[in-house]
Amino acid sequence: MFNEIKFKLNGREVSYSGNPVRRLLDVLRDDFGLVGVKEGCGEGECGACSVLLDGKNVPSCILPVGAVEGREVYTIEGIREMKQFAILEESFAEAGAVQCGFCTPGMIVATLSLLKRNPKPTREEIKDALSGNLCRCSGMNMIIEAVQIAASKGGVKW
Repeated sequence: MFNEIKFKLNGREVSYSGNPVRRLLDVLRDDFGLVGVKEGCGEGECGACSVLLDGKNVPSCILPVGAVEGREVYTIEGIREMKQFAILEESFAEAGAVQCGFCTPGMIVATLSLLKRNPKPTREEIKDALSGNLCRCSGMNMIIEAVQIAASKGGVKW
């Protein structure tokens, strides 16, 4: 028998009863139906499975669900409900930063995490913050531009 793991998910108290070393990615997708987190590499290298954990961008594919006990997790589905999302969505569209869309949720998570701690990042700081996220369609220039646009609008405040 496993202990119940309680955490906050997208602003709501939830619990999970199961193997505490199961990947958070699998729990989010299979148990909570949150399919915005995707498996790309399964090794924490591509960013497709990114979530906010206590406001920090982390890969859910290498994080055991037991590590989120008592903590706060936001997926793209929860971020879409935040007022800050409108600025990010608008900025990504303005820069043409969305192609196939597979990487976009992870890029939004990484951008929100960056702008939360640094509302006026330099281009180099943006590149560094997005370095754990891969885009295979458009390259990173349009995505970096989208982050710069979002920062210039100053609308990603907590």
